[in-house]
Amino acid sequence: MRSKFLWFIAGAIIAGLVSWGIYQLPPVKNQLEWRLDAASGIIRGWLHPGDTLPTPVGAVISELTPLSTSSPTVPAETPVISLTPIPTPTPLPLSVSLPSSKWEKQDWNNCGPATLALSLRFYGWAGDQFDISDLLKPDRGDRNVNIDELVYYVRTQAGWLGADYRVGGTLEVLKRFIAAGFPVIVEKGYIVESEGPDAGWAGHYLLLTGYDDSGEFFTVQDSFIGPDEVVSYATLYEGWRAFNYVYMYVYPIEQSATIEGFLGPDVDPEVNRTRTLEMVQAMVEANPEDAFSWFNFGTNLLYFEHYALAAQAYDNALALGLPWRFTRYQFGPYITYYNQGRFQDVIDLADATLRRTNKAEESMLWRGWARYRLGEITGAIEDFRDALKVNFNYIDAQYALDYIGADY
Repeated sequence: MRSKFLWFIAGAIIAGLVSWGIYQLPPVKNQLEWRLDAASGIIRGWLHPGDTLPTPVGAVISELTPLSTSSPTVPAETPVISLTPIPTPTPLPLSVSLPSSKWEKQDWNNCGPATLALSLRFYGWAGDQFDISDLLKPDRGDRNVNIDELVYYVRTQAGWLGADYRVGGTLEVLKRFIAAGFPVIVEKGYIVESEGPDAGWAGHYLLLTGYDDSGEFFTVQDSFIGPDEVVSYATLYEGWRAFNYVYMYVYPIEQSATIEGFLGPDVDPEVNRTRTLEMVQAMVEANPEDAFSWFNFGTNLLYFEHYALAAQAYDNALALGLPWRFTRYQFGPYITYYNQGRFQDVIDLADATLRRTNKAEESMLWRGWARYRLGEITGAIEDFRDALKVNFNYIDAQYALDYIGADY
């Protein structure tokens, strides 16, 4: 009996090693990795159910009326501008359709790199989504690439092109870029249709290459669904509000002056943030029970380092209910609560995120900093190292370990 048992153990170990070796073969891993991760995500959803993120224990919930912003949000010398859209020199065409780049379906969790690849290809770039994701998200299980990371890629890897982003966009601004021959990237929310725990709200990038005023729709290159899809103005605008109406533009460097002309006063990032702050405050006033507007209000206050006001705005947003995936994409509450000394709230929010999204390096980073400030040095080092396991190019995690004096 003892001999049979030992042979069974030896066989199980050999079978396990063979299976692991087969799994490491690129064609096998490419097909199985995302399926295993998707299955583990469903299991995590069953173990930790819920549609929204938790309200922080340290939250101070103000009445659902606009917060006072009597203190200036920007330096006094910054010009105050109207919320009125910037007039265009000439009326825009009723419809525009730019040529579509060669489309490629996004890899698992790869809508950011895939969408950027479609945009760059419009200007003659010869790469694909994996050239981008290898740098920005080397782990396929990493579910998010931030828009500032996409801008970083263009500036460092495609030197003949410029790129930047602004917030507080309008449909008119998007159409103005398209009419002048510049596709625009937007990040928006949509609803995942599913019977399982992965259902609900999620974020997605789209490349806009056309519009039609008579039909009131944009033509978009959707890296998940397909090329030349149609999205109505209303649908795009509704989903866009979850991301502070952010848009990214890529352009040949020699056309910088043209881009500045489109942006008008928004060419100055602080002016752009001032206008957007005024815009979202008006939205809060109009609908004080809209969690997304409160979140955007907090994000624009955070830009000007008004941490106390931003914290109250984020508290209200979380109390009203933000989708459980939200801090997979946006990290303002971590930064704000950290700067307010609310370290346990940072940890609790990161825990809630990581229970469902286990490869969110930004959540690991900020949980690590909060643990560090609470004296939990070992836990902080583990978080920073785990963040680097997800993305070994993550400079913020490298800096954190250097700061503490720990090895990578």
